[in-house]
Amino acid sequence: MTKPVPSLQPIELDCADATLALEMTHWLSHLRAERRLSPKTLEAYARDLRQCLIFLSQHWGRKVTLKGFAALEASDIRAFMAMRRADDIGGRSLMRALAGLRSFGRFLEREGKGKVGALSAIRAPKIGKSLPKPIQMAAAKRFADADERAGEDRDPWIWARDAAVMALLYGSGLRISEALGLKKRDVPLPGEGDVIIVTGKGNKTRMVPVLQNVLALIAAYTAVCPHQLNPEGPIFVGARGGPLSPRIIQLTMERLRGALGLPDSATPHALRHSFATHLLSRGGDLRAIQELLGHASLSTTQIYTGIDSERLLEVYKTAHPRA
Repeated sequence: MTKPVPSLQPIELDCADATLALEMTHWLSHLRAERRLSPKTLEAYARDLRQCLIFLSQHWGRKVTLKGFAALEASDIRAFMAMRRADDIGGRSLMRALAGLRSFGRFLEREGKGKVGALSAIRAPKIGKSLPKPIQMAAAKRFADADERAGEDRDPWIWARDAAVMALLYGSGLRISEALGLKKRDVPLPGEGDVIIVTGKGNKTRMVPVLQNVLALIAAYTAVCPHQLNPEGPIFVGARGGPLSPRIIQLTMERLRGALGLPDSATPHALRHSFATHLLSRGGDLRAIQELLGHASLSTTQIYTGIDSERLLEVYKTAHPRA
């Protein structure tokens, strides 16, 4: 049987009896110690289960017991999900809540504390695919212009570094983790190469073309960087010479998008979306874009066809002559 991590304090629940609260404590300990779930995920799972137990205690008019939870009916779960949806909870949050409840149910079954069969009878809520919001081409290029930050009280090499990073995100469609994971030896000098090897999700590597003007921006940054850049170390470093945090680039984009009058959707990842959307709008092949982005499935890349269709529809509505 799974033993709780001693440092985790027992959970107290007014809506459930002590036995069920103890099993919830054991479950969260298991997720933390054995499954290595992040603190934020643990917090979300605990909150979702607590909300469910509060709802059930009100729904039934009594405290929820371990035996009562194991005897849950599908109608009880549907009623809880309907209540959450009525509170304007999105499909992803509902899916996470259901995943947490199922995880707790499986834990109870493994521990010999009962089988919550109703949880497997509930279908996961459908999630509509939200289209990424690309940045217009002219604005995306301005993010890579160090002069846009000339009024800031920062060292010029910081401007050059951030401009080089954002030029790489837009010019090669990299994830921010991929760009900041590049070593100095991975990036050729201008005129000495036009591809970089990137390590993406799942530790998979892929070859990505890089524009000469982007390489020139990176070279301009390395030339003024006050820190020694080891060939085996990261090419983009922080103010003290350590690895550059993604949060620094996110904050830089927050400041710049305000100056450029862009919405909150203009994030580092939006530059990657823009790379794919602009390629597609200029006749780029979907399979080739899939390879460039490092998507495992073509269906992931196909979301960009929706963006392009929206753009074409806008052009049609504004430019087509009315009868």
